Amino acid sequence: MFDHLDRMPLATLPTPLEQGPPLEGGARLWVKRDDLTGLGGGGNKARKLEFLCGDAMATGARALVTVGAAQSNHCRMTAAAGARLGLEVHLVLSGDRPAEATGNQLLSTLFGAQFHFTGAEESHWGELEIAREAVTGQLTAEGLAPYSIPVGGSTDVGALGYAAAFVEMLDQFDERSISPTHLVFTSSSGGTHAGLLAGRAAAAHQGRNVPEVIAIGVAKGVNVGRPDVAELANRTLALMGATTVVADEDVHVDTRWMGTDYAVPTPEGDAAILWAARTGGWLLDRTYSGKGCAGLLGLAAEGRFAAPGHAANDVVFLHTGGWPALFAPGGAPRRSDSGV
Repeated sequence: MFDHLDRMPLATLPTPLEQGPPLEGGARLWVKRDDLTGLGGGGNKARKLEFLCGDAMATGARALVTVGAAQSNHCRMTAAAGARLGLEVHLVLSGDRPAEATGNQLLSTLFGAQFHFTGAEESHWGELEIAREAVTGQLTAEGLAPYSIPVGGSTDVGALGYAAAFVEMLDQFDERSISPTHLVFTSSSGGTHAGLLAGRAAAAHQGRNVPEVIAIGVAKGVNVGRPDVAELANRTLALMGATTVVADEDVHVDTRWMGTDYAVPTPEGDAAILWAARTGGWLLDRTYSGKGCAGLLGLAAEGRFAAPGHAANDVVFLHTGGWPALFAPGGAPRRSDSGV
């Protein structure tokens, strides 16, 4: 399904599938370690960038442009991809230039990226996208042939990375002789979600046993249905050459774990960060994976993963990364933040 597509080998694959502690209610937890994809410190964006950069190189691009919040994992990993491929990288970021680069910005600086600070709020994605288009236009006029990537790399091309990841996970499930009932992950710009659903639909069409996919929404856009995840998944399936489709009823987004806004920490997210660190040695961040894990733990507490009788269901948490943000100001929870 993927061999005919342009792809650059940027990620260290397959990533591990680790068994974690039992969840409340008795479900067996497995953690898919996409924080260990290798590129630029790891994270889920490496999979998207394999296809996005493959497309960029095929079209003769000499620069990459992308956009995100001040501590964007996607921007950090795009900077690393550009360094690997010899492409100039321009990052359009929220907020103002800090006195000192920390966290993801520090790593992006090491990778040689050029920053364009917009002064915009982190959650004002429309304003950030307009700024990306302006920078792209400027670089085009300068003859740099930029390849411009929307927030999160969430295009049909980028989503191919998680369609392939879903198939990778199914193969690992077969190796472990498990049949997970649920796959839980964090969603902000919708591309990872669309890719997972595309991979799920293609695998189900081939007769494979597939888990339910549950997104924990941490951004206002995806929480109200923008982008249209089913539409994006179907465009991804078309690129794969698949003949099946994703229906609206296949899209499940739990919107209860974002808190007041994108990138605003929550007590539940902070408690989940400490739980993950102290039970599995996993590093989660306050914007994405911490809130996603809070959703996982909350659903378990509600009995969502309970199995009839004495059987124990298998549940997978897709760890999408984000650890560098822990080293930015306010990036790590304090004991008083979580009550733990």
